[in-house]
Amino acid sequence: MPPPKDVVKIAIQMVGAIPQLIELQQTKPLASVLKDVCDAWSLPNAERYALQYADGRQTYITESNRRDIKNGSILRLTTSPDQEAEQLYNGIQSKNVDVKTDSLKKLASLSQDVTFAQEFISRNGLKQIYSIVEEGNDTGEMLAHTLKAFTELMEHDFVSWENLSTVFIKKIVSYVNMNAVDASIQQLSLSILENMVPTSRLLFELVKKEVTLDRLLTHLQATNAELQLKAMALLIALLLSATDAERRDMMDYLREKNLRQFIHKNIIHSSEPLGDEMAHYLYVLQSVSLNLCEHRMKTSMDPYSQEQRDLLQSLRQTAFESESEVPAGSFSTERRRSLCAKEFRKLGFMNNSNPAEDLRRAPPGLLALDNMVYFSRNTPNAYSRFVLENSSREDKHECPFARSSIQLTLILCEILHIGEPCSETAQAFYPMFFGQDHFFEELFCICIQLVNKTWKEMRATQEDFDKVMQVVREQITRTLSLKPTSLELFKTRVNTLNYSEILKLRQTERMHQEETLAAPVLELREKLKPELLELIRQQRLLHLCEGTLFRKISSRRRQDKLWYCRLSPNHKVLHYGDVEEGVQSPPIESLTEKIPVADMKMLLVGKECPHTKEKSSGKQNKDVLELAFSIVHDLEEYCLNFIAPTRYEFCLWTDGLNVLLGKEMTSERTQTDLDVLLSMELKLRLLDLENISIPDKPPPIPKPPSNLNFCYDFSHAEQ
Repeated sequence: MPPPKDVVKIAIQMVGAIPQLIELQQTKPLASVLKDVCDAWSLPNAERYALQYADGRQTYITESNRRDIKNGSILRLTTSPDQEAEQLYNGIQSKNVDVKTDSLKKLASLSQDVTFAQEFISRNGLKQIYSIVEEGNDTGEMLAHTLKAFTELMEHDFVSWENLSTVFIKKIVSYVNMNAVDASIQQLSLSILENMVPTSRLLFELVKKEVTLDRLLTHLQATNAELQLKAMALLIALLLSATDAERRDMMDYLREKNLRQFIHKNIIHSSEPLGDEMAHYLYVLQSVSLNLCEHRMKTSMDPYSQEQRDLLQSLRQTAFESESEVPAGSFSTERRRSLCAKEFRKLGFMNNSNPAEDLRRAPPGLLALDNMVYFSRNTPNAYSRFVLENSSREDKHECPFARSSIQLTLILCEILHIGEPCSETAQAFYPMFFGQDHFFEELFCICIQLVNKTWKEMRATQEDFDKVMQVVREQITRTLSLKPTSLELFKTRVNTLNYSEILKLRQTERMHQEETLAAPVLELREKLKPELLELIRQQRLLHLCEGTLFRKISSRRRQDKLWYCRLSPNHKVLHYGDVEEGVQSPPIESLTEKIPVADMKMLLVGKECPHTKEKSSGKQNKDVLELAFSIVHDLEEYCLNFIAPTRYEFCLWTDGLNVLLGKEMTSERTQTDLDVLLSMELKLRLLDLENISIPDKPPPIPKPPSNLNFCYDFSHAEQ
C-alpha cells in the first residue's frame, strides 16, 4: 500500500498581500500552520485568524475537514469563526439600521458554514434572531436577511424546531398570510414552515390551523414560480404529516376547490418547463391521493354489514331492473333466493349463492365493489350492455363481470403502486391524473370495457380468464408508458392496442429472440460484443463529461440543495460544486471542487454507501438506497456521495465510474443497451438472409483439389 498523502501543495491569499505557496503538512496541528502563515505576513494574534476556501461555499478549514484539501487548492486567510460570530452577534443588535442590515446580510451568507453556525449559536445568537422577528414590524430587506440566516442556521440541526416559541411561529405565519409583503419573505416563511411541520405533531397542528388551505391555494395561483413551488412544498409537507382521516379531509377540500384542474391547466401545461422539484411534488400529490384507496383495498367485505350488502344488491338491481320489479309476494322465499343466485351468476360472481365471499379477498377488498358500483351508477348503459351481452352468450364464452372487476382492480392497484410509500426522489406522475376527478374509478370504467372487448377479440372461454387479464395488463402498461395527457387519449390509445396488435408485438419479440438463438448467430454476437461494449463505454464517459445535476436530500426531505458533477474532457478529473436552481449545465470552471481520477479507489452502491448508513431510521426509503452511490478516494478515507435523480442516471454514472476504475460495467442498463445494439447490428448483417433458414452447423469445407495447376502463374505475365 502506498504511503499516506500527508502533504498537499496549496496557495494562501490575503487581501493586500502577495499570496503564499506552501506545502501543508496534514499531520501538523492547524494552529501551528496558522502561526507560520501569520508570521510570514507579520500578523500578530494568529488565534484570531482562520483559513477558508477562496472559491465556492468558502467553508472554514478545521481539523475535521482539513483532509478534504486537495493539491492546488486556493485558501484565504480570514477572521476566525469565533471572532466573526462575536462581531456579527454585536452587529445585529446595533441601533444603526445600516450596520444591522449589513450584519444580517453577512450572517445569512456565513451561516451556511457549520463551524461558524456552531460558534454563533453557542453565543445564543438565535435568541437575537427570534427577537428581531418577534418584535420587528419591518417587512423589507432586513427581515429577508434575518429569515435567510435563521433557515441556514436551523439547517445544521444544532437546535430543535420544537424549541421555537408560539409568538415566533405565528409571526412567520403572518408573513405567509399577508398580502402586502415581499415575495422573497413569503418564500422564506413558507420554507421555514415546511421544515417545521414534519418535526412534531404539535407544530403540524399549529401550522395547519394558522395557514389555511385557501391561503396555500392563493399562493399556488401566484405568477411567481418560486413562490408557487414553496407553497406546493408546504402543502405536501402537511399532507404527509397528517393522519389518514385528516389527509382524506384535506384532499376532499382540495377537490372541492378544483386543485387538480388548476394544476393540470396552469402548472403541467404552463408555458414554462416543469422543474424537477415541482415534478416530485406532483408525484407525491398523486401518490397521496391514490393511497386514499388503500384502506378500502385492504378491507374485506363484511357479509353482516347492511350497507355493503345494499351496494352488492344494487349491482344486481341495476343490471336486471325489469326482472327485479316483480312484486315480492309473487314468489316464495326459496324461489326469490334462486332467482337472485341466478342473477349474481350472470353478473360473473363465482359464489352466486353468497357473492360476498368473492369480495373477502383483500386486496382488492371493498375497492373492487366500489369500482363496480361506480361503473353501474355513472355509466349505466355501458354496465347494462356488458352484463346483458354476456348473459346471452354460451356459458363457457361469457365474460364474468364481477370476477373481471375484482382482478382488474388488483391489477390497477399494482400498476399505480397503491399502498406503497412515496419515494423521496421520484418524479414520474401521470399528467392525466390531474385532469380528472375520481381518476381511479374513471380509469377502471375504461379498462373494464377493455376487458370485455379483449375477451371478444380472443374468443375466450372461462379457462382463458388468466390469459385475458394478462393481455389487459400488457395493454394498460404499454399505453401508460406513453404518458397520455388525458383519460380520453388513454382510452383511444388503449383501444387501438387491440389483441392482434399485442400478438404482433409479441411475435416480433419472439422472432427476434429465436433469430438470435441460432448457433452461428450466437457466435457472431460474441464476436461483436467487444466492439459494442467499447461503444457503450465511450457513451458512458461522454455522459459523465456532460455532467448531471444532483440533489442533496436531508432527513427533513428538503430538496432545494443542488450540486453538479462532471468529468473533464481528458477523463482525468471529476469536477463538482454547488449550483443554484435553474442552472442546467454550468461551465466546468465554475465547479470549484475536484477529484483526480487517479485518486479514486472504489465505487460503493446502495447500503454500502456511508450516506445511507448515516440515515438512522429503519424507515430508510428503498428508492434512495437504489439510487445511492459513493466514490471512495484517497486511500478509502474520504467519499463523495451521490443520490442519482433517476435509475437511468444511476446506471450511467456507476457504469462510467467503473470504466474510469478499469472495471466491468455492471448496471442493468449496460445489458439493455448491449442487447439493443447487438439486435440492430445483427439485423443489418442478416438483411440478405431474410426468409432463409440459418443451419445450426456451417456447411462442410470441401477437400483440397489433387493439384493446383488451374491456378494462374503470374511469373509468366507479359513483360
